[in-house]
Amino acid sequence: MARLAFIGLGVMGFPMAGHLARAGHPVTVANRTPSKAEAWIAEYDGALAKSPREAAKDADFVCLCVGNDADLRKAALGKTGALAGMGKGATLIDHTTASAEIARELAAAAKAKGVGFLDAPVSGGEAGAQKGSLTVMAGGEAADFDKAKPVLAAYAQTILHMGEAGSGQLAKMVNQICAAGLIEALAEGLNFGRRAGLDMGKVVDVLSKGAAQSWQMDNRAQTMLRDEFDFGFAVQWMQKDLAICLREAEKIGAELPVTELVDRFYAEIAEMGGARWDTSSLIRRLREKA
Repeated sequence: MARLAFIGLGVMGFPMAGHLARAGHPVTVANRTPSKAEAWIAEYDGALAKSPREAAKDADFVCLCVGNDADLRKAALGKTGALAGMGKGATLIDHTTASAEIARELAAAAKAKGVGFLDAPVSGGEAGAQKGSLTVMAGGEAADFDKAKPVLAAYAQTILHMGEAGSGQLAKMVNQICAAGLIEALAEGLNFGRRAGLDMGKVVDVLSKGAAQSWQMDNRAQTMLRDEFDFGFAVQWMQKDLAICLREAEKIGAELPVTELVDRFYAEIAEMGGARWDTSSLIRRLREKA
């Protein structure tokens, strides 16, 4: 069993670290809010550290799952950051959805210390993290990926190497671009059907077996119809992710007209008090616009 450190115990990191512990790995956790780390220790067999640096000491693999580029830079590169405690030959795995720039920055810092690095954002949401069925898209050296894959298998069903450092984050941007458009399309379709007087239970049933089927339809259509959004991936986090996508698109000259529009719609949802609602809450905006 590998010795592991897990930094960041939010809605994703908490169950992911739990899967590692249940797989038999010795796990040391650290979190910006100590109470969450204490709650994790109460539920799983592991150790508690006061800082990422302390958690990373003697670890074979250090996993990060924090909020954004600034959080990541502090958790990895600060005086009490993970890299300061890691030994040569260890591997740093970043599950944060962040920019490709920070991924390349961390890769360079890790390499200078003789540490492997993977930018490995995940897809599958809170439910996927709890079930251990996430998808991991990883950037970095192939040798580091091969070494880390058995560890990642504790909470992921699909684990793919996308290319050099930053490639994992770029692949996650594609995921978020596609998801944003799909959610808005589903919201518009469901709102249209309801206003047209259709039996939406039957509509969703038939469409889910045809070309309009999607993960969003399978997992969110019914809750959207019931106006339930107190769960899932929060609007404020999707806003953060889409901002990353839009900045990268400007750099590479890629047009994202639908993404720009949906990003504005999420800003409206946040203004309605829905910053923590699930991303499927786009349908509530349509209802309230009528």
